[in-house]
This record gives sequence, structure tokens and C-alpha cells, in this order.
Amino acid sequence: MTAHPVDEKLPALKMATTGLQHVAAMYAGVVAPPLIVGAAIGLSGTELTFLTGACLFTAGLATFLQTLGIWKIGARLPFVNGVTFAGVAPMTAIVAATDDRSDALPIIFGAVIVAGLLGFLAAPFFSKAVRFFPPVVTGTVITLIGISLLPVAFGWAQGPNPAADDYGSTTFLGLAAATLVIVLLLRRFTRGFVKQIAVLLGLVLGTLLAIPFGVTDFSPVADADVVGFPTPFHFGAPQFQIAAIVSMIVVMVVSMTESTADMLALGEIVDRPADERTIAAGLRADTLGSALSPLFNGFMCSAFAQNIGLVAMTKIRSRYVVATGGAFLVLMGLCPMAASLIAVVPRPVLGGAGVVLFGSVAASGIQTLVRAGLDKDNNVLIVAVSLAVGIIPITAPEFYHAFPETAKIVLDSGISTGCVAAVALNLVFNHLGSARDAQDVTHPMEAGEEIAAAT
Repeated sequence: MTAHPVDEKLPALKMATTGLQHVAAMYAGVVAPPLIVGAAIGLSGTELTFLTGACLFTAGLATFLQTLGIWKIGARLPFVNGVTFAGVAPMTAIVAATDDRSDALPIIFGAVIVAGLLGFLAAPFFSKAVRFFPPVVTGTVITLIGISLLPVAFGWAQGPNPAADDYGSTTFLGLAAATLVIVLLLRRFTRGFVKQIAVLLGLVLGTLLAIPFGVTDFSPVADADVVGFPTPFHFGAPQFQIAAIVSMIVVMVVSMTESTADMLALGEIVDRPADERTIAAGLRADTLGSALSPLFNGFMCSAFAQNIGLVAMTKIRSRYVVATGGAFLVLMGLCPMAASLIAVVPRPVLGGAGVVLFGSVAASGIQTLVRAGLDKDNNVLIVAVSLAVGIIPITAPEFYHAFPETAKIVLDSGISTGCVAAVALNLVFNHLGSARDAQDVTHPMEAGEEIAAAT
């Protein structure tokens, strides 16, 4: 019996290159949170490097849990896990509220441990929400995932430092555009293996192209140590403070909501729909990875949506490819010099590749919506309003500025708010009461059948 593509084991070279491609796609997302939090604390360069390496190491372990799985833990899908960006704001708030900055990381680690353990216990109950995610909801959420990630790519394309004078310069934008063109040409005019690693080749060629412009910085390789291990509780034993724990529990709920949506999206893309059992196992991997991460000085872990775009584009659905990527992450955590090789890729080059990756996610969502029954009035309204709600944090970042910081953790995530809106509207229009199920679609602003008949 032929194995499902998700369970397929590819040749070693193909496994390594495609796994490295996944690392390249998510590297910036993993290292950004520790860099931001570490800078807020005032860590030295050495300590900052250590914290970043620890987050890479724990991301690799969490990815192993998710892709390979043990017992009832792990979705066993090509799912990359890493530090969730949703935790950055509350973690920096914890830092600001801590009198002695040396206690900030132990307090954060203690809060993450508690939130992770509670999330692990809640996973089987949280997974039952899958019944509320029909195609009209999942398609909307998948589309929002792609749309929400595109501003990240646009930010990368403009350069590494928003405060710099050359941010958004023609040089940076030109390099991003060149990388995008290279990836598109490789996808159009090559076949087989080369076509599948087009993003990785685009990153390599884009980096080489950036050298004459002085954008490629090789100093991270020269300054990095060859070997380094994330010593357990390097920054001190975890401390447990109620306010910090509550804020990280909120982040955990947001993270679990996004992971559920991501698993549903990935299940559609790889043709192995994520059922309740799969989602429960995936959430257990997320939460257990988060609970264990502070042991090695890492932060809360969650699914990385940008890698879903890579799966959608390359059509390589093997979870063992992503597990290989997890092995590279562990290696980078143990070998700072190896990690620095990915750091050499200029941010604009990542931005150019990101346009393809994140756009592919949005396109996958649109494909799902096409199958969702948009010939029905109710579904059109669900999609229209949910997309509008989900796009608010992107188009109007200060929209929720008057709300409490805890509420903004949820509201500032377009994926979470759009997901909640889609689920709620689907219940109202398609399940509660005598919901009308029209066969022919009308414009949402036009009179419906009953009104038309009355006039």
C-alpha cells in the first residue's frame, strides 16, 4: 500500500535541502522575539546570542514533537513550531513591570510553564471546536493567515531597521523584487527537484546578488562560537507571579486558536483533513513544547503559518521534511556558527521570497472558499464580515488603542478576531433558529427574497 504523501520519506539530499528551506522561511520569526525581549531587558551581546540560540533549539524540539509525535502528542503533519510572536507584547510588559531586570526572564519562564501545562490539560476540550470550522470558516481563516503575514514580508523588503535612513530605499526594494523574480523564474522554467527548492535557491542567489551593494553582512559567522549548549535555567530558576501567569494564559488561548486554524488549513493543503483527534494531538504538542521550552531558556511555542505557504507552493507534503528542518534548528541551537549562516540572508531577500510564500497561503484559502458554497447569501456575508474584522489590525493598527493591554493581545491578532467572527457568524446564519439557506447568491447590499416579494 502506497504511503500518504504526508508520511513519505524522501531521498536524503532532497530531505535536507527542502528541510533547510523551511528553516530559512521561519528563521526571522524565531529570532525576532528573543531579540526584542532581550533588548528590552538590556542583555549583553553574548547573553542575547545565547537566548536566541536557546529559542532555535526549543523550536527544533517542538517541531519534533509536532511532526514525529509520541503517544497522543503531535499532529503528525508537516507543521513547524517556534516562538510565538503573540507573546512579545506581554513579555515586554512583564519586563517593564519588573523592578530588577535580572528577574524578568525567570518570571516570564515561570508564566510560560504554567500556561503550557494548563493548555496541555485543556487541549482535548479545545479541539472539540473543530465542528465549528466548516469550509466557509476555514477558507476565511486560511485567507486571513496569508493576508496577515504579507505585511511581514513587506516589512522585510524595506530593510532590517525601520529607524534607519535607508529603510525602504530603492536598493532594498530592488533586492526584494529581484529575489521575487528569481523565485518566479525558477518556478516557471525549471522542473522536478530544482523547482521544488526554488525558494531556497532564490534566497541563496538573492544573498549573492546583495553582496556588491554592501547589504550582506558576514560578521555574524565570524563572531559566532562553534559550539554552545542552552544550559537549563541559565538565567535563573523560574518565578511564578499571578499577573504574568494570567497574561501568558491569554497568549496561550490566542496561540491555541491560531494553531487550530493553522492545522485545519494545513490539513486541507496536504489532503489529510485535521479531525478532532489530530487537533487535540497537535495542541498537546504546542502546549507541551511551550511548557518544556523554559527549561532550555526558550519562550512559548506555536505553529508557524508562513511554512504552510511553503508546503502549498512546493507541494512537498512529507512531515519528515519538516522534521529534518527541526533537526537543523536543534543544530543551530547547539552550534551558533551554523545559525549565523541563515542570519547572513539580508532581510530584503527574505521579503521577496516571503511575498510568494505568504501569498500562497492566501491563495489556498481562496481555493477552500470556492468549495465552501459561496452561491449562498449567508456564506457571502460570513466571509465578507469576517475578512473585514480580520483585516482591521492590518489596515488600522491603532484601531483598538483604547482597549486594555490584555484585550489587545487578542484584538491585535487579525487571525484570531477573524476566526472568532467567522465561527460566530456561521453559527448565527447557518445553525441557529430557522436560518435561511438560499441557493442563489445576491449582492449583500441588495434586497433579499422576502423583501423583494414584499415590495
